[in-house]
Formats: sequence, structure tokens, C-alpha cells
Amino acid sequence: MKNFFSYLFASLTAILLAIVIFVLVIAGIIGAAISSGEEPVTIKPNTILKIDLTQPIAERSTDNPFDKISPFGAGESTLGLTDIVENIKKAKTDKNIKGIYLNITDVMAGSASMEEIRNALLDFKKSKKFIISYSDMYSQASYYLSSVADSIFIQPTGMIMHVGLSSQVMFFKDFLEKWGVKPVVIRHGKFKAAVEPFLDNKMSEANKEQVASYMGAIWNVMLKGISESRKISIDQLNFLADSLKVVNPKSAVEYKFIDKLLYEDQVMDRLKKLAKLKETDKLKFVSISDYSKSEAEEEEEAESSTKQYVAVIYASGEIVTGEGDEQIIGSTTIAEAISKARKDKKVKAIVLRVNSPGGSALASDIIWREMVLARKDKPVIASMGDVAASGGYYISCAADTIVASPSTITGSIGVFGLLFNAQELVNNKIGIQTETVKTNTYADAMSPLKEMTEFERMTIQAEVEGIYDVFISHVAEGRGMSKADVDSIGQGRVWAGQDALRIGLVDVLGGLDVAIEIAAEKAKLKKYEVKEYPAKKDFMQKLMEEFSVKMEGRILEKNFGAAAGYYQYLNSLSKMQGVQARLPFFYINQ
Repeated sequence: MKNFFSYLFASLTAILLAIVIFVLVIAGIIGAAISSGEEPVTIKPNTILKIDLTQPIAERSTDNPFDKISPFGAGESTLGLTDIVENIKKAKTDKNIKGIYLNITDVMAGSASMEEIRNALLDFKKSKKFIISYSDMYSQASYYLSSVADSIFIQPTGMIMHVGLSSQVMFFKDFLEKWGVKPVVIRHGKFKAAVEPFLDNKMSEANKEQVASYMGAIWNVMLKGISESRKISIDQLNFLADSLKVVNPKSAVEYKFIDKLLYEDQVMDRLKKLAKLKETDKLKFVSISDYSKSEAEEEEEAESSTKQYVAVIYASGEIVTGEGDEQIIGSTTIAEAISKARKDKKVKAIVLRVNSPGGSALASDIIWREMVLARKDKPVIASMGDVAASGGYYISCAADTIVASPSTITGSIGVFGLLFNAQELVNNKIGIQTETVKTNTYADAMSPLKEMTEFERMTIQAEVEGIYDVFISHVAEGRGMSKADVDSIGQGRVWAGQDALRIGLVDVLGGLDVAIEIAAEKAKLKKYEVKEYPAKKDFMQKLMEEFSVKMEGRILEKNFGAAAGYYQYLNSLSKMQGVQARLPFFYINQ
């Protein structure tokens, strides 16, 4: 008994000591993170703005100081597209910024986000300040972005290939059959291909057509940009891609993709000369995230009762019912944000910034209703990011004006329902038998452990058709088109932004800055500030979410590698509720 109490006391002491140490460590980390986040950044003369884009580009920066010290961070806070663009604009007129150094291996963003950053860099060049690009390796995306530079350099043994764009679809039909799972699909729209991977082992001709169309449109945007910046004809660029001519640094120089093969120290010497520094001087770089904290942005104006705002409401991610966050569009969260901006008398116009492949039709309709109410009170503009399709278009169609980038993936006006019958898996593969007792004929209508009857299928099909009719009715009302016209360009078909402009789904080509300018013009505002919604979460709440998300991401990447995205996609499908208005393919930024 004496030994028992001794061991018990020792164990409790060890546990308490561990808790105390853990609390002290966390407290120290919090203190270090908060204090480091409050330090202002002073920009000295002859500083160079360095852009590397090593982190995923979100719509809004996370402002999480733990990223710099957490084992789940990557050394930088997540970059926000708005902050990147605004800081490039700021650097254009900052006398202390001599130029920009692009050091980009790859871009973790979609084509529309790249377009907005590239346009900001093109505008920066009007200042006559330099832009120099250097990398050990250029992906297709990073080269496109870097092609705006005055000079492009690469490490002599680096990697670069000019091959065009491709899209690959993974099909699960045979996998499901082996495990005794039958997909039950009810859809409207010949192009609504989100369910194809569960029904076949190859793409339908309709899906091939739309994928080839929007990929071709995106590729043409990239070709045009490279052609104008590097003075290489589009025909020549296509020829080089088709013949696999640009496959290494030497061939890239030969065909004028790269100006010279240099090592990093040689590039640094060139930067010193451009910054008018001596050989013995040290180069001064500032990152985008640090530049955001420079003193020029720390200035605050006194709050005024006459201040006017353009509200920017960020809607990013899959659309679901209920609460959302920075990666998920929750119907409650976004609807409340729109309502709050609508009722705020100081907010004179609203911009809904959409970056979403869609999701729940019900959740989309809830948000659409708030857009309709807001439009009655003040100008409402929709700004589309990398993708605003299906539900993403649903929540945008009520806006006065829709703005999209040429390569924005949009449209996909269509709906579907997806269920799974796992009866064979449970009964025959696993060996579990079931028996059902019910009070009414169709009490088990949605059960995954029985075959769906023809009447049940017809009933759900009618519901899908009804929701599709509501969808095209909303689009017709918002766009001033007939339902027949909307149906002819709907059917679940995806369009690139420049094609969406041609067929009337989009009004203006441009980024978020263009949408904000249109909103201010419609509200007749000469002076205004931008007010962002939804409000960012408090520090501790954000900390726990970041910890959870990054922990999950690291585990998935470690175990599944490149296939982690497919796991997340299947996981999201398993959580679907009700009829979906969702993009007809799995969209991965690469």
C-alpha cells in the first residue's frame, strides 16, 4: 500500500509538472508571437521588395503570428491576394523601394489570382523601377508570372519546361464496384460532370469539350502575356510547346525565354548595381508580409462620423449551410455579413468577392436572397476570383455588375444529387446483415443499405429539376436574360471568364480593384475606405483553427503525397447534404 501511494504521488507530480511546463511554453510562445507581430518595419533607402510566393495565396492574409514559430507553419503568414496587390501598388510610389526581385519557383494560386498579381506588376513598371526575376526552377505558372520582368535569369543547371497545360481526372467506378458500392446519381445538365468519376472510367464527350474550352482560354491568356512581354509570337510559343523545344536552361536562353544563365551571387551583383549600391554594400530586401507592416501603413486617421465605405465581403471555399470560416462559405456567416453591410449607413456599396466551386444549393439560395435585398438598398458588385462556378455563380448572379478575370472559371449552372448504395459492401463484402422495420412505405427512402426504387428516383429527379429551374430563374432575373437563354448556356457547362463575358454571364473583365472602383463609381463616392467582412476571428480562436487545419494538412501530405487533395475531395463528398450546385470537376491549384 505504501508503494502504491508513492507511485501515485510520483505520477501526479509528473503530470502536474508536465502541465506547468506546457503552460509556460505556450505562454512564452504567445508572448513572443504577439510581441514580434507588433514590431513596426522601417523601410530604408535603396530597399528591394522581394516576392517569392512560397506560401499558398488566400483571398485574405491570416495575420497569424504563430506561423513564424509554430512547427505547423512554414516561416511566413499566409499571404492574402489583396495584400500582395496593394503592396505592389504601394511600392510603385515608395521612394525607398528601388525595384522588385521576383524569386518564384512555383505559384500556389489559381490562374485568376496570378493574373491580378501580374497586372499589378505591369502597373508597377510604369514607375520605371526595375523588376528582376531569378529562380533555380520555373514552373509553367511561375514563368508566366515572371515574364513581366525586365530581365529573367535562371541557375545554369536549373529546371524549366514550356509544355502547355493539362488536366487529369481520377475515376473511382471500378474501385467502388470492387467494394460493392453503387453510386446513385440524379442530375440536370449534360455538362454537370461532377459525378462522372463515379459512373464511368473516362470523360464524356461533353465534359471533354468544356474542359478543352476553358483550358484553352486560360492558355491563350498566358500565351498573350508571355508574347507581349518577351516579344515571342503566339504561334512560335505554341510550336515550341508542341515540339518540346524548351526543356532546360540552355534551350530557354536559345528561344528567348531566359535572358542569361547566372548563379545567385551574380544576380545579387546585378541587383546592387540597379539599386546604385557599392560592391561592399549589403543589399536590403523586404518581403511582402513585412512590407505590409511598414510605417506608411501604420498611419491611422481619426474616426469620422462622415467616413464612407465600400464593403468587401470575402466568400471563399465550399458553400455549406450554417457557420463558415476563411476556407468555407457558411450560409449563415456570409448572409449575416451581407445583411450587416446592407444595414450600415456608412457602407455605400458592397462588393462580394467570390472564390468558390459551389456546394449546397440550399446554402447558395440563402446567400442569394441577401444579395437581392442588398441590391435594393445600394450598389452590389460581384468580383470573381480563381473560380466562381455553380453555387459560386448562384450567389453572384443577383449583383448589379459581375467582374471576372479572363481566366476565372465560372458558370456551371446546373445541379445534382449524389447518393451511395452500400448494401453489397455491408451484406456481402463485410458480412453484416440488416433488417428494416418502418411505419410508412418510404420511411427508408434515403437509406444507403437498399436499392432505390424507380418512384424514389423520379421523386428526387423532380426535386433536382425544380432546383435547376429556380437556379436559371435567378440567373435570368439577375442578368436580364430569358430562362431559355440561360438554359442554353447552362446545363452545368463551365466557362472561362473571357468567354463568360461574350455570352453575358459576366459584365467586366478585371480583378478586385476594378470591382471596388465600379462600386465606388455607382455609389458616387469620391473619397472612401474599404471595410472587410466577415470580421476576422479573435487571436485564440484563430490559433486553434490554424493548429487543427495545418496539423491535418501535414498528416495528409505525409501519408498521401500528391493524392492528398483527392482524399479531401472524397471526404467533402461524404459530407454533402441535399442537392448540390457544385463545379463539375475537382479544382486543384498547381
